[in-house]
Amino acid sequence: MNILMIMADQLAAPVLPAYGHRIVRAPHLDELAARGTVFENCYCNSPLCVPSRQSMVSGRLASVIGSYDNGAELPAQVPTFVHHLRRGGYRTILAGKMHFIGPDQLHGFEERLNSDIYPATFEWTPDWRRGAHGNPGTSAKKLVKSGQAEWTEQLTYDQDSQRRTLDRLESLAKEPDGRPFFLCVSYTHPHDPYIISPRYWDLYKDVEIDLPAAPGEPFESMHPYCQWLHVHHELDKYPPPPERIRASRHAYYAMVSYVDDKVGELLASLDRLGLRDDTLILFTSDHGDMMGEHGMWFKRTFHEWANRVPMIVSKAGRLANHRVPQTVSLVDLFPSLLEWAGLPPAGHPLDGKSFAAALDGPLLDGRDEAIIEYMGEGVLAPMRCIRRGRYKFVYVHGQPPLLFDLQADPLEQHNLAGYADLAAIEASLRQTVLQGFAPQAVHAAVLRSQEDRLMMMDALFRGKVYPWAWPGKTPGVVK
Repeated sequence: MNILMIMADQLAAPVLPAYGHRIVRAPHLDELAARGTVFENCYCNSPLCVPSRQSMVSGRLASVIGSYDNGAELPAQVPTFVHHLRRGGYRTILAGKMHFIGPDQLHGFEERLNSDIYPATFEWTPDWRRGAHGNPGTSAKKLVKSGQAEWTEQLTYDQDSQRRTLDRLESLAKEPDGRPFFLCVSYTHPHDPYIISPRYWDLYKDVEIDLPAAPGEPFESMHPYCQWLHVHHELDKYPPPPERIRASRHAYYAMVSYVDDKVGELLASLDRLGLRDDTLILFTSDHGDMMGEHGMWFKRTFHEWANRVPMIVSKAGRLANHRVPQTVSLVDLFPSLLEWAGLPPAGHPLDGKSFAAALDGPLLDGRDEAIIEYMGEGVLAPMRCIRRGRYKFVYVHGQPPLLFDLQADPLEQHNLAGYADLAAIEASLRQTVLQGFAPQAVHAAVLRSQEDRLMMMDALFRGKVYPWAWPGKTPGVVK
């Protein structure tokens, strides 16, 4: 069968109506959910673009492959599920953003329809040696611009990706070569800045935009890693007033509706071309966006809005309007895709387990767990998190732990770490989250990697520069 994988960028699962949101309008994703399976608790494995995506395609956690941050390379020798699909007879095609870092901008894709929107070099490498500091590039100061614009670079990029995808679907239907296709189209919406055209803004002009459900804490009572991120996002300098929060959420909701329209165009094209029944359709995102919850913005944190992502899978002949409550993660997608494609298991180590069987019923192996890591900009030490069943445990190297009961406390407002009646649960979660993860060694490896990449960037930008970006000029590419 064919596989169409649709990715959004920075789209939190809780913002979709298929996941319970009462304001956002996403009728095409609702239709996809009604005709397929919704994984209610799917998590990214790192709340940052590059490590999340590189972990997803490789089936390995970011700490294993050294994909620590937005300036870390995915080595060409690391196998991806794209390699396996291509080796198994698939025509593998990519349109839009995948944010590969390094000179290999394909990682198994046979075709790439346009270039990426973000740099492929080491230039976004952080430097933990600087300590906690503000970053103007990821500053809450940008929220003053949230609102409407007739056109943006992001709209240009996604329109280009969509046009190329629709054209490629047309040619695949008209000139089949006997090979099934794996086509991934990846949009940059609803990633900040939160700016959208009036057509989508006006969908919500008569709606009372909600404020965050979980309030922020005073700086002095925040966990140290939240303090680090508060400073990194310059929330200490530019705390957004309620009207800016509403405007940002308004634009974000509208950007989600924009992505939903793109999904609708793809579904209509599949129907018109007679491809729908032979195509497995998958919709997901690389991570979420805090949208002011807990007083936090963007990503980089282990709270739900930054980590829980949509995972909606639809295929004719499989269960419809089916929901899976158990916890899964993006790293599980690698073995799932191979199983859906009828290909043998990878034959090399993976950190995920297939959830392919869930399209026909419940997960049968009893697992209910996801590991999430963060070693990127804005923090000062390696962090790891586990969601298992109703509990979430957060480990920050050198800092106190956090423990939340998501069933009793879905807003994550009450830290239960250290409670005597939960001591056995906390100890078990801590043991699992540290399994195969030596935090002191990881900390040293991150610092070494940062130092090496910063040195190389200084060297590579002297004299004649050879860009790693995929060949070809894409309109609206962000410099």
